[in-house]
Amino acid sequence: MSLFDTRVPAVLLRIDRNPFHHGTLGAVRSLGRAGVDVHVVADCADSPVRASRYLSGLHTPPPPGAPPAEIAAALRRVAARIARPAVLIPMDDACAVAVGRARTELAPSYLLPDQPGELPARVADKAELAGVCAALDVPHPETLVPDGAAEAARAAWRLGLPVVAKWSRPWLVPPGGGLRSTVLVRSAREAGELYLRAEEAGSRLLLQAFLPPGPDRDWFFHGYADRFGTVRAGGPGRKTRARPRGAGLTAVGRWTPNPQVQALAERVTAELGYRGVFDLDFRRCGTMGRYHLLDFNPRPGAQFRLFADTAGLDVVRALHLDLTHRPLPQGAPRPGRVFVVENYAPLSALRPARAGYGGRELAWHARDDRAPGRALWALWGRHVSARLRDRAHRSGPRPGASVPSGARVVRQASAPPADHADRPDEDRARSR
Repeated sequence: MSLFDTRVPAVLLRIDRNPFHHGTLGAVRSLGRAGVDVHVVADCADSPVRASRYLSGLHTPPPPGAPPAEIAAALRRVAARIARPAVLIPMDDACAVAVGRARTELAPSYLLPDQPGELPARVADKAELAGVCAALDVPHPETLVPDGAAEAARAAWRLGLPVVAKWSRPWLVPPGGGLRSTVLVRSAREAGELYLRAEEAGSRLLLQAFLPPGPDRDWFFHGYADRFGTVRAGGPGRKTRARPRGAGLTAVGRWTPNPQVQALAERVTAELGYRGVFDLDFRRCGTMGRYHLLDFNPRPGAQFRLFADTAGLDVVRALHLDLTHRPLPQGAPRPGRVFVVENYAPLSALRPARAGYGGRELAWHARDDRAPGRALWALWGRHVSARLRDRAHRSGPRPGASVPSGARVVRQASAPPADHADRPDEDRARSR
């Protein structure tokens, strides 16, 4: 008999049009292997996800930047087609925020964690998160929110250059306009120039003290807070390879025990009263050794399958089991387990997996679901070729469509090396 209530389907929701969001495929496979019907509301026209044997249905998503009301309306249409209550899993921050705000409206059709509707928006907002960390006495890079261009320039000097500049609600940044969710600025003038684009970005600019990258400094924690607030499934992981190097999304991650990161994650979610799946990013300060909380993502992280324990439990399965009132199996952690994203770390994917270290999982290739892995390389080749053609046709920077001179695209408050500057394709691949 299955542990899961297979009468209850799952609906994955994502409006970010990244065709190579491997976390979506991970959720399709995880629940599909358990016998759950999985429906995806996302643009998968050019994505390997659509080839998965575990996908039960594809539905047209709202466009990027759609307001919460439009997202809720799309979900109601999907619910009418499925015609039975489903577990709803937002896969990006914009969707998590919209679902939280429409929780009461969606509750008759979808099973959702019971928590305050504005909490996902509060923790996903980078400026609000700084206040949350201050209130909870959780280490966080010093953050200033200027209210004018001149003040932004002064704030940059006060924090000490270079500084990290972030838009507080990165999901509102319009695609194709040259703005990036996070950049490293190296002068006060650049900070002032960036502030002048706040209206275009759709949210406040914040400036943050820069924590330099280094070996073993980038960590993440994935977990599921159940109906009682207990953190189940998941665990702490270390980013061992990033794309772009030192500043990007996780290309190779390793399940690594870390009591300090675990304790911080459990304390933050408990004091906030958070319920549901979450993904936290930390950076260890090289001088003090403290772990600073950089990001709180109120949804599954793209590499959540790294944390599949000996009972096969991961955060997505924990969510489905808990919301359908099924017991969660008691598995043991698998420290040393590795997760590799093949298109971002092809050499790591080609190396033989080391025996006795918790195993390894690839983002796209799986023996029981081969079609997405086969589809990946043709689609990725076209994607890279299109990017190269686009760059070759650029005669120079477009007025008003680039980051300030000297700025560098960064992720998780990191400084990329010079040969990885301004990579729009990687910046839009918003998975961690």
